[in-house]
Amino acid sequence: MRYRVDPGLYTIGDAGPDSPVFVTASYKMSFDLLRKALPGISAWVLVLDTQGINVWCAAGKGTFGTDELVGRIQSSGLADVVSHRRLIVPQLGAPGIAAHEVRKRSGFQVVYGPVRADDLPAFLKDGLKATGRMRTKHFSFMERLALVPMEIVPAVKGALPVAAALFVLSFFVSGFSAPRALGRTIVVLVSLSASIIAGAVLTPLLLPWLPGRAFSTKGFYAGLLLAVCALLLTGTLYHSNMAMVLAQLVSIPALAAYLAMNFTGASTFTSLSGVQKEMRFALPLEIGATAAGLALWIAALLMGG
Repeated sequence: MRYRVDPGLYTIGDAGPDSPVFVTASYKMSFDLLRKALPGISAWVLVLDTQGINVWCAAGKGTFGTDELVGRIQSSGLADVVSHRRLIVPQLGAPGIAAHEVRKRSGFQVVYGPVRADDLPAFLKDGLKATGRMRTKHFSFMERLALVPMEIVPAVKGALPVAAALFVLSFFVSGFSAPRALGRTIVVLVSLSASIIAGAVLTPLLLPWLPGRAFSTKGFYAGLLLAVCALLLTGTLYHSNMAMVLAQLVSIPALAAYLAMNFTGASTFTSLSGVQKEMRFALPLEIGATAAGLALWIAALLMGG
């Protein structure tokens, strides 16, 4: 299925020189939701090339940005199509758009519309004025829940090859014993599952209540909780080989922190500078802890754990 809309200028209804101009991303859902929110309204839609990414994420990455907007105004010939010089840009696209630069370079004024496309008819009716409610973005439990599958699927796809590789390694270390290798791999699968549940499910759902401001910190605490649960579930906590216990206590929170950090791109709780700062300190720690967990797991295998 194609999720992109070709960048360029589109019309809704019988658009004319005086019709409003809305700016959106080349993500198909963003484009469709905008059109759906404007029943009976004739307008122009200027689609920026965001590589199929939605407005909020593209603004954070820079593709829904000043340069792309100015370039698209010029390439579409918008100045020759409309008699006014006004663009309605989604509020969530503001991090990527410097309004004063757009006006200086193109002559078009940027007006930030409401957060939700459904409020656009009222916004137009009130003379491009947004109420406080229109400017407020909530991120409710149900909205976070809707994004969980998008986090789980890639995490599971990445976990399966890892489990298979560790099964092969365990098979060789255990003296070519498939039953022993399978038993050890089950422990790995439980650990990976705990990491995914902690980082891709619990962290988004419990986001406002988990301790810490950084998403990686929130994921770490959720992962630590699930690590203890995994140890109890597999019986590893009572195992004489402490290397296996430490392997899970180290690796599960690290992987959960990494998966939780991925969720920053779906949340309006974050900013580009904040995400960059978090990645600089969290990513090396996550990689190091995961490597340490793997080393401890291999040590446990060599010791017969």
